Parts: sequence; C-alpha cells; structure tokens
Amino acid sequence: MPPEVRFVAEVSSNHHQDLGRCLAFVERAAKLGCHAVKFQLFRIRELFAPEILAASPEHRARAAWELPGAWIAPLAERARECGLEFACTPFHLGAVAELEPHVDFLKIASYELLWEDLLRACAATGKPVVLSTGMANRAEVERALDVLAGAGCRDLTLLHCVSGYPAPPDEANLRALETLAGLAPRAPGLRLRTGWSDHTVSPGVIQRAVHRFGASLVEFHLDLDGEGEEFAAGHCWLPERIGAVIRDVREALAADGSAAKEPAPSEQAERAWRADPGDGFRPLLATRAGWRP
Repeated sequence: MPPEVRFVAEVSSNHHQDLGRCLAFVERAAKLGCHAVKFQLFRIRELFAPEILAASPEHRARAAWELPGAWIAPLAERARECGLEFACTPFHLGAVAELEPHVDFLKIASYELLWEDLLRACAATGKPVVLSTGMANRAEVERALDVLAGAGCRDLTLLHCVSGYPAPPDEANLRALETLAGLAPRAPGLRLRTGWSDHTVSPGVIQRAVHRFGASLVEFHLDLDGEGEEFAAGHCWLPERIGAVIRDVREALAADGSAAKEPAPSEQAERAWRADPGDGFRPLLATRAGWRP
C-alpha cells in the first residue's frame, strides 16, 4: 500500500481557450486536494497527418481545443501559488523545450508511446516522466521503458490506462498494474512507480487501483461544470464527485496506521473503564475509588 497517493487533475480540452477558466481549473484542483494539475500542449497541424486534416473537418475543428503557449507560465505560477505541481503533455517535439522551464514533470500520452524521439526528448530534460500505457502491449511498454532509461530518465511513473472514452470498468484489468511494477529490474538506475489513468469515472475502480494494486498516482479528467468540450464523451469527473473519492482514499490510507498494537489516542480514557480483573465489574477499582458522576 503506498503511503501517499498523488491525484493529478487533467484539464485536457475542457478549458474553452479561456485563461480565466484555466485558472479556475487550477484553483479547483487545489481545493479538491490534488497533488498536481495537468494541461496539454498540442497544435492540430502537428498532431494529425496532413491527409487526415484534409479529409476531416472534425479533426480540423479541434484547433479550437489548443492551449495558447503564452499561458503556460501564468498557469504554472498559479499552480505553485496554490501548492500544486504543474505538469503538461507535449504532443510535438518543440513543445518539450517550451514546457521544460515551467513543468514539475512531463506526461507522455498513450497515443505517443511508440514515438521514440518524443520519449528521448522528454527524458533528456531531466524532469520526472509519467507515461500512459493505454492500448500498448507488454513488449511496447518494455521498449518505451528501455528508451526512456537509455535517454537518461531516472524518475518514471507508468500509468496503466484503458484508452476508451469512457472505458468500461469491466475492461480495467487492474492486475496489469502488477505487471508494470514487475518491469523495474529492466532499469535498475531508475525509480519506477505505477499508477492508474482513469477513464471509467468509477469510484470503485479508483479505490481498487489504490487499495488492492498499489497505484501511487491517479490521473483523472476534470471538468468544472459539465460544459467542457470533452464532458459529453463520458470520461470526465465533476468536482463534487471526484472530491468525495479523493477524501475516501485519503481516509482509508490514513486508517492503515502502524503495525504496533497499542491504544489509540481516542480510546485512552476508556482504558480506566475496563472490567477489573479481581471482580469483573467495570470500571477498574482505582477508577471507582475517585469517581463522581
């Protein structure tokens, strides 16, 4: 069981290209008790092949989802003012250098897992890397791990992920977290952790990922009000619902306590009211002697 679970609020494309709304996401993530807030930096013409854009008005229209690069610095500053780490996903090579001065860690999306040039560029920054592994098989994850480690990555979190939007809970296959954790011997000089990138919007799945399979990081898609571009797809959490999950996880982890069998602070006073071993009556004889109602 991990001593701490880091919750990362993924804003994705729910920001409406509105800086005020972006800042509201940062502030809400902090109020929810998240460890970090994460954005995405992409340019549609560098994300999809020209022939796809030429044939698909739907893909061209996603230019309205782009985050202006000029906002990265103020978003990072607000995140730190709120006590959050700031992260972002680069979707083209130029974005890595653009983000490097501002992020606490870089996130690589599942769809870019095969792109070794991007993996190397992220590793070369020296920043911690979080890699989603949706759609990948074990051999592909192993290759990505080898590339990152070979390029200098020393702090990597592998996120098990199901790239369905939303993902059916019965396809979560959380046991794959154990498989990812078992890859640590491939890179002995690298700190490897595992986590869960959620698209199920299921409290039970997140609870299971943490409490049964030791996820040390949980990433989730956040929307403020149900009006974000991606909310209708069904994989985004609203604040009140994910807030309850975060509280439940933290309370459950706190309940683990230590291995010592000793009285808890809240029960110290009750010790005096146990049955006396001499006559079997409550409270102890010493307590009865001075007791007044």
